[in-house]
Amino acid sequence: MRARPHYLLTVFLCLMSSLAGAQAPAFETKAKQAYLIDSETGTVLFSKDENTPVPPASLTKLMTMEVVFDALTRADVTLDTSYTVSEHAWRTGGAPSGTSTMFAALKSSVRVGDLIQGVVVHLANDACIILAEGMAGSESAFAERMMKRARGLGLTVSSFSNPTGLPDPGNTVTMRELVTLARHIQSSYPNFYPLYSQADFEWNKIRQRNRNPLIAANIGVDGLGTGFAEGYGFSSVTSLHKDGKRVFLAMGGLASDKERTEEARKILDWAMNAFQKKTVFAKGDIIGEASVYGGAEASVPLVTSGPVEVLVPVNNPERLRAHVVYQWPLRVPVASGQRVGSLKIWNGERLLREIPVETAAAVKPGSLTSRSLDALQELLFFWL
Repeated sequence: MRARPHYLLTVFLCLMSSLAGAQAPAFETKAKQAYLIDSETGTVLFSKDENTPVPPASLTKLMTMEVVFDALTRADVTLDTSYTVSEHAWRTGGAPSGTSTMFAALKSSVRVGDLIQGVVVHLANDACIILAEGMAGSESAFAERMMKRARGLGLTVSSFSNPTGLPDPGNTVTMRELVTLARHIQSSYPNFYPLYSQADFEWNKIRQRNRNPLIAANIGVDGLGTGFAEGYGFSSVTSLHKDGKRVFLAMGGLASDKERTEEARKILDWAMNAFQKKTVFAKGDIIGEASVYGGAEASVPLVTSGPVEVLVPVNNPERLRAHVVYQWPLRVPVASGQRVGSLKIWNGERLLREIPVETAAAVKPGSLTSRSLDALQELLFFWL
């Protein structure tokens, strides 16, 4: 049986009067890849090669912590649970490794609460391995849990083969999916997220500072992490919360730690000052109509579940375009509030937002005559 086509309903008239903005003032970054969004509206403020897989390095630890935070939330482990430091954890991520470490002693026991601080604040590799071995038995088994959680969160491209991000071809991420992960951590784990803005921590008489230089800059950054991969460069995932507005930024491929910090500050400042929020549709506004097959009504109005807002440039705006995409035609019975497609708002070739649309009314089956006419119309459509 032939699949029903996706129908494109262009929404122009609704946008002309209520929207005045699309193309932001020209902005460039030295980052090879970047993805910046407004958290409240989900508007994409800037994107550059955001779907290309790249090595995550220590940004892998965001996924590691998501697995740990999820286990803590479900009470599978507690902050007072202790795990033993294996020789593998000690040699691979501890003092002998020459990598970022919290200096956990061989065969000692460390609380989960302390291990979390080691990972979040100082990106400690030994802490990651100790958690992985304690929770799953091995790094590889823990990586399987990371992959399962990642796919469940909608990360379809990124892959993880260890909890540290130490070099492995199986570790890959995209800037878009790093932002998705960061948003999830910030919104889903309010009890743990503040750790990302902790300036330093002391454990076993050793004080270690937060390795994210933007935390100490006092510009509103409250997370999340940095990374460096040989052959790729410096990367970071950042959340800035300022004046009631939150943005998430992932960027990578920078030449140095200094360049990474400078580029992040530049793009975050631009995000805070170059845009203003506009309401495209209020809650309950009819954004279009969808054709109905075999119904008492030939069409049904479409709405979104809430107001549709986007961020648009303050100066020199141009008109946006929007489409409603749904499978034509809808088949009866159609329930009120039934999700049938999505509203896509575009700025040139860049998709700003995609919002689910639903029916604003119910449609019952029509008469035999109306159903016959609809069947003929569909047949002619497919024939043509």
